[in-house]
Amino acid sequence: MNSGCIEDIADAIIDYRGRTPPKSSDGIKLLTAKVIKDGAIDETRLEYISEETYAWWMRRGYPQLGDILLTTEAPLGEVALLRSTEPVALAQRVILLRGNPSIVDQLYLFAALRSPLLQARLRQRATGTTVLGIKQRELRQVEVPLPPLPTQRKIAAILSAYDDLIENNNRRIKLLEEMAERIYREWFVDFRYPGHENIPLIDSELGPIPQGWRWQRLHELAAESRESVDPAAIDPATPYVGLEHMPARSIAISDWGSAVEAGSRKYRFMSGDVLFGKIRPYFHKVGVPPVDGICSTDAIVIRVRKPGYFGLTLAVVSSDAFVQVAVQTSQGTKMPRANWTVLEQYPIAVPPPMLVERFDALARDSVTLIHRLVMSNRLLRSTRDLLLPRLISGAVDVTDVDIAMPEAA
Repeated sequence: MNSGCIEDIADAIIDYRGRTPPKSSDGIKLLTAKVIKDGAIDETRLEYISEETYAWWMRRGYPQLGDILLTTEAPLGEVALLRSTEPVALAQRVILLRGNPSIVDQLYLFAALRSPLLQARLRQRATGTTVLGIKQRELRQVEVPLPPLPTQRKIAAILSAYDDLIENNNRRIKLLEEMAERIYREWFVDFRYPGHENIPLIDSELGPIPQGWRWQRLHELAAESRESVDPAAIDPATPYVGLEHMPARSIAISDWGSAVEAGSRKYRFMSGDVLFGKIRPYFHKVGVPPVDGICSTDAIVIRVRKPGYFGLTLAVVSSDAFVQVAVQTSQGTKMPRANWTVLEQYPIAVPPPMLVERFDALARDSVTLIHRLVMSNRLLRSTRDLLLPRLISGAVDVTDVDIAMPEAA
């Protein structure tokens, strides 16, 4: 199989290394190394620069739809594809690659850069001991396998089908989360629940509340579980969830390690428990694992006390208002920690049981579907990752395979 170095197959290499633009609270998305992970851009951890800053910051070139972003340090080798035409800015430690379409298919190059072969070649040219980084001149010399363009497009079509299914599942997860959050706000914050027109609001010690509702503290609905486990004493394949596995602002925990890599004592959790990241709570890490396992002691394991209150408990502890209380009452400067003894006093407006159970059924249905989508994505990723190195190395030859292909990138 032929090959070519990145310098020879690229139409554009844009590098903003060594510079950090002034950030703003909103504006143009700034893509930093920390938001590029697993082939995608983590929209929950974005930072921004103003439109005025963007105009002078991006003088080296503007990103385009289909461009590849590669992290050059901390971490090295994470790759993402720009799938939108909206303007974005590049931060340091991120390089943009745009292939020459007469030599390399852009989606094939995206796949190749994620393969173990290219990841190893990046590391071979990197420098550093504790943190690996690659200089642009070294990156330019990394060799990329180059089968004929029709074969490249077939490989890209096969792998892109998996990525598209994963992305579609992620969109469905986001819609389910947004729907549940919207219903919670409508029913339990704005008091616009089914039948609210005929129920008057009455004064209470914590403000107006519908007649027949009552204020309760979180500890009356749920408790903290602190069952300590030695990872060395359980099945080494037991799922382990660390804070690094929990996404920000999403209850869908789709990644985890295993007990064999967990180290010190952890907490046991069950599928359906709510995990709340108590270290630096402003990261808003609240999730519901789809499996039983163990988790970091930097997470609070929240377990519902009685049937029917899971949905309300989850909606409350994942809400912006609750997380803000956790942030305001956390202790410590460098590593602030939320305190369950404070959070369990959080007041909740609780309606009559019929409405609680109705919301619980909606929430449980949403979580069940989210868990199915999570497990589907794990299977899709596993299958894709098995195919990827074989396709890129040529071990699986698709030259003569009849594949319906989309337009070349």
